[in-house]
Amino acid sequence: MPDIDHAEHFLAATGRILDRRRCERLFRDGDADPVRAAVLAYRNADGGFGHGLEPDGRTPGSQPAATEQALRILDQADAWDDDIAARACDQLQAAAPEEGAAAFVVASVEGWPRAPWWQTSEGFSLVSTGQIVGTLLRRDVEHAWVDAATDLMWERIDALAEPGPYELYGVLRFLEAVPDRERAQQALERAEPAIREVVTLDPEASGEVHGPLGFAPEPGSIARPLFDCSSGTPHATGKSLRFLYGSIVGAASRHGWIAEPNLATGE
Repeated sequence: MPDIDHAEHFLAATGRILDRRRCERLFRDGDADPVRAAVLAYRNADGGFGHGLEPDGRTPGSQPAATEQALRILDQADAWDDDIAARACDQLQAAAPEEGAAAFVVASVEGWPRAPWWQTSEGFSLVSTGQIVGTLLRRDVEHAWVDAATDLMWERIDALAEPGPYELYGVLRFLEAVPDRERAQQALERAEPAIREVVTLDPEASGEVHGPLGFAPEPGSIARPLFDCSSGTPHATGKSLRFLYGSIVGAASRHGWIAEPNLATGE
């Protein structure tokens, strides 16, 4: 089980104040206001977010990925604020690409430090749009941008062909929250072969890997049944468990904030 004391010391040494406030809120019954204030430090006058909230792009300008992070953090920490969400939607609508919704990286990143894969794009992004609108739908946000983005997500999901792992993250985040649950389940069934194609079950795999937790981060995740340890062969089940625990333990135990579980007992 996690050792929260050691985790807090690790965050004190390496984390942002935002990370520390999130930990305090989630594990120490902290107040929501400090999380909200820490998130707002990254907000721009236009209602969007930047300033490296998503560390891959250090531009101060508003970026869809930073806005996605802001909304996700507020949702996860139960520090939600309808006004923050509404203003973010206003900014997304004002900056939307020609076809609508959200791009992956917008021009404000030019000239600022960024990851090499952060290249500007003018068109719709399944990655950005799905993850942003998924959070907004979870919180029942009503806005013209949400309505248009939802319609466009369904259009692109219905025409999905050979998506990569990041596109699937956007698809699944959307399917988690969209109100039409029957249609969401049908879409998951169509996406299942693509998910199984890109998921990695071997915790010793090298290079860029995408494990089960990326696609089903919570017990109630829509993709959770794809990795259900009560089904499948013992070999496949064991590989799933070892990835779920091994990849976390391998990194975390070096910093002393998690004890390796017994895979036989789950303790």
